Amino acid sequence: MSLSTMSPLSARAEGFFIRGDANGDGAFDAADLAALKKWLTGDPESGLVSPKAADLCRDNVTDVFDLVAMRRELISAAEPSLISAPECRAAALVCADSGELLYGDSINVRTAPASLTKLLTAQVALKYLSPETVITVGSEQSLVKSGSSLCLIQRGHRLRLYDLLTGMLMASGNDAAYTVAVAAARAARPDESMTDIQAVQYFAELMNSYAADIGMTQSHFVNPEGWDDEQQYTTVSDLLILAQRAWSVKEIREITGTSRRYVVFASGENITWNNSNALLDKSSPYYNADAAGMKTGTTAAAGNCLIAVFRRNGSTYISAVTGCGSNEDRYLLTNKIYSAVV
Repeated sequence: MSLSTMSPLSARAEGFFIRGDANGDGAFDAADLAALKKWLTGDPESGLVSPKAADLCRDNVTDVFDLVAMRRELISAAEPSLISAPECRAAALVCADSGELLYGDSINVRTAPASLTKLLTAQVALKYLSPETVITVGSEQSLVKSGSSLCLIQRGHRLRLYDLLTGMLMASGNDAAYTVAVAAARAARPDESMTDIQAVQYFAELMNSYAADIGMTQSHFVNPEGWDDEQQYTTVSDLLILAQRAWSVKEIREITGTSRRYVVFASGENITWNNSNALLDKSSPYYNADAAGMKTGTTAAAGNCLIAVFRRNGSTYISAVTGCGSNEDRYLLTNKIYSAVV
């Protein structure tokens, strides 16, 4: 994967741009240099639509110095600059503050979302329920598939939504995802009686509606936990949108940024959950001091996936890798891209 070669962003992936993509066609190439040249000479048909993307000097002024910088970068881009890292299906790194896509490879290739889905599940649930809402774990647990990752809640346990989200996002509990989904669906339609299956189906409708509202135009969801299904898919481009929105939610920032948490249920039981994200674990060989949170995912169709958030010098960066061959690969690739680009 080349650092200098960006996959085009989705046309409606609002909030992100490729530095240098002055004409807004989703790629940084010689056409952008031509557009900037014409724009600087006052040509009304220059084709330049994004002065912000053309500001390669990052001084909030688009001028001849940016033209020089653009020419220099295009010359450099002609020389391969590869990251020596494990292969994956797709990868990206974006500066969340500016919206600049710093690295991208195959970001519009469709992939299964695995447990990265739970970042959407959490956001939808928080739209209809307070974090302090106490929920009783019930018969929806029969919908959890055999072989699921679990946070070990059981029927009759009573937990705050915040605690269920903790088990779902830290320990990647599919059991928590179903309880959250059913509770949120019934809260969204309080006057309607729904079976557990009907509630999950309605929650999927809420997921798709929310995803569309935030600009995830290349995704579709049918379950709350990320279990492989032909009708459940996304792209890294959409995952960047999902992750940026998730990071704006205080509860999700807190939970995904915690390495280990001791929780006491409303019904009195207690448990300790460890975060599945090894970037946060100081004892892990993949620990990154800049890592601030987010989510792992693994299924047969999705491979090993990771969305990671980093903080450095007051700036926030979000990375996403999907389709990695092993648990180790996703961390190696994420760290190598981050260290090479930021």
